[in-house]
Order: sequence, then structure tokens, then C-alpha cells
Amino acid sequence: EATIRPALARGAWVLCDRFNDSTRAYQGAAGGVAVKDLDRLDEIVVGATRPGLTLLIDVMPEEGLARAEERRAEASADMFEARHLAFHSKLRAAYLAIAEADPGRVKVIDGGEAADVVADAVWAAVTAHIDTAKASG
Repeated sequence: EATIRPALARGAWVLCDRFNDSTRAYQGAAGGVAVKDLDRLDEIVVGATRPGLTLLIDVMPEEGLARAEERRAEASADMFEARHLAFHSKLRAAYLAIAEADPGRVKVIDGGEAADVVADAVWAAVTAHIDTAKASG
């Protein structure tokens, strides 16, 4: 109410690193919260506000955890990184199911590629979305 909707009302672009897809993956698929409860939460909190584009950087859980460990150096894993591989596999499956259910919004980017290849794919998806938005409105 205070940030996203006013910005959208001004015609601004809003970037978020998490939204309701994360809730559905973490609390729903991996955490066991019922879909009907998540639907109700969406109604109350999110309402009709939905992203026009979601980028899913997909990487195998083993690779993602290895990258996180490399970045951490001497620090310990956070509460999610410390979870078992099966948890991360559930998350990945949940995100991919969301992408499959809404391919017009969710663009899957192969995160197993080199960083510059991933960056180029992200840029291509974003510019295609912007071009489409400009053409339609």
C-alpha cells in the first residue's frame, strides 16, 4: 500500500526480489501451508496487484548450495541454506511448477550457465517485456 501500489499508479516500474511466488514455494510447497490458506493470504495482502514479469533463475539445488558456500567463506549457512537437499529440491520443483502454470509471466533463465550468459538472458527477457508493454500501452 505504501510503496508498490503508489509507484504503479504513477506509472513507475517496480522491481522486487521476492513476491508471492516465494511464499507459495517456501511456506506452501516446502513448508506445508495449504494452498487455500495461501490463496486467502494473497487476497488479503496482495489483492489484484500482480507482477507483469517474473524471472526465475533456475539452478540445480546442489549447484546453488555450492555457490552459496563459496560466497560465505568462513560464515555459517543461513537458516535456509542449512536445510537438507530435499528441501531445496522441493523449492525448485515448486518454482518450476509456478513457471509452467504461468509461462506468460514467468521466464525461466538457466542459472547453470556462465554469469555473462545469465545476464544476457535476463536482459533479453526484461527488454522483451518492456517492448511488449510499450507496444500495448
